[in-house]
Amino acid sequence: MPVPVEEVNPLYTLAVWCPDWPVVAASAEAALPPHVPAAVVGSGEVVACSAVARAEGVRRGMRRRAAQGQCPELAVFEYDEVRDARLFEPVAAAVEELAPGIEVVRPGLVVVAAQGPVGYFKSAESAAERLVDHIAVHAGVEAQVGFADGLFASTLAAHRGLIVPPGRTREFLAPLGIHELDQPAERREDRAALVDLLRRLGLRTLGAFAAVPERDVATRFGRAAVLAHRLAAGLEERPRSRRRPPPELSVTRELDPPIDRVDAAAFAAKGLAERLHVGLADRGLACTRLGIRATTENGEELHRLWRCAEPLTPQGIADRVRWQLDGWLTRARLTSGIHLLRLDPEEVVDATALQLGLWPGAGQDQGEAAERAARAMVHVQGLLGPDAVLTPVLGGGRGPVERVRLVPWGDERTPAADPDQPWPGQLPGPSPATVFTEPEPVALLDSSGADVVVTGYAELVVRPHRIVHGGRARQVVAWSGPWPVDERWWDAETAMRGARLQVLGTAADGEELAFLLIRTGGKWAVEGVYD
Repeated sequence: MPVPVEEVNPLYTLAVWCPDWPVVAASAEAALPPHVPAAVVGSGEVVACSAVARAEGVRRGMRRRAAQGQCPELAVFEYDEVRDARLFEPVAAAVEELAPGIEVVRPGLVVVAAQGPVGYFKSAESAAERLVDHIAVHAGVEAQVGFADGLFASTLAAHRGLIVPPGRTREFLAPLGIHELDQPAERREDRAALVDLLRRLGLRTLGAFAAVPERDVATRFGRAAVLAHRLAAGLEERPRSRRRPPPELSVTRELDPPIDRVDAAAFAAKGLAERLHVGLADRGLACTRLGIRATTENGEELHRLWRCAEPLTPQGIADRVRWQLDGWLTRARLTSGIHLLRLDPEEVVDATALQLGLWPGAGQDQGEAAERAARAMVHVQGLLGPDAVLTPVLGGGRGPVERVRLVPWGDERTPAADPDQPWPGQLPGPSPATVFTEPEPVALLDSSGADVVVTGYAELVVRPHRIVHGGRARQVVAWSGPWPVDERWWDAETAMRGARLQVLGTAADGEELAFLLIRTGGKWAVEGVYD
């Protein structure tokens, strides 16, 4: 339905999205014909693939070997963020010619406040049509345009080529799958884990998640989930009422001699990014929108704004500056070198929003670290064999042991059983922190030192008093269960009948430890240990 110009609000956003941009950029650089199936691979997995490759069965997330087995003629390119950003500059410039004030979210996606384009072209429909045609003519690529309230919703609208009227964003988001919160291009491990948890809890749509009270989300899942909950409800991840950065936070560097090479630009970007980050950190701030300005010897003024979902780390700032300078130096046809470079923190948040991870590089751009880790894993496999490096894959099942499948590094990570299917009798949470693939024998005794027995109705005959594991005795202070285990009763060879019990034991020195026990064949064993 047409969007009246007078109903457009400041939150209403226009998103321009180029589908499969990593593949488009790689194919353009290699002059690959469009009919050849192509895919971009990072850390051994398909990051993006062309429509022709998808028609052959290639999917994002596939291991490289599986994708090539599915489509032998597949052209494979390595993931290269610098290449993606450099070749995207003409597209961003084309959008800016019709809609000034754009913000580059990532190569392949730009957004801009919709008020200007809608007002100038008289309607959202006309603005979308003009932008798509202009990009095709001046940048030579296909693009899709979407309108909605906020960055997240407008991006999803662009994926579908939809114009969502102002105020109808929550209605648009409600039926969409919960997986939409985990955008592959952002590679946010915390969001992927949250989406997996929500799916297992039965919250399979954005609308179902949005219906959960925010207070309950904050209590159960924490800050990261609250931000995702805001997105599912059609709100911005962070409120727009942010502080205005003081002018003195900007950093400037005169380049003498002027730079006209990409390697020199990378060096300049690193030093300036560190200065900006230190200046912000001293004030307890972190940058979420970065303005990059450059001036050439002949007075040419260049400006681009990068918008980020997460606060930028020093490496994140340096990467975006390097990408932008690469694009300007190689695609903008400058008449002289760049002699002045300036970084402006256009939008800042409290630095507490920047939570760096435990491991080196966590919370930062992790492509390089992941690639190094992947090479190390392959090297170990070459020395010790394919089964020397295993990856746990969580699947369906009732007990912790049967839910985990160990697959060799590089093989497709498919679970042994579908985790989305109902599993009546599944062990309730929390799950054990340590799971034994082969349950370890344990003694569970009553006050007289006799074995604690479970009846055929999964009831304890006596109260547990002491547990002995690994030669160490602990007094039982609490327990939960038992839960009956009666699986595959129709198959005499694989049938299992027994009971599970959670036990909390205290040693003589006061150390407490919680166990997950299972009783089968008249004996107790430890399946897992809780932290």
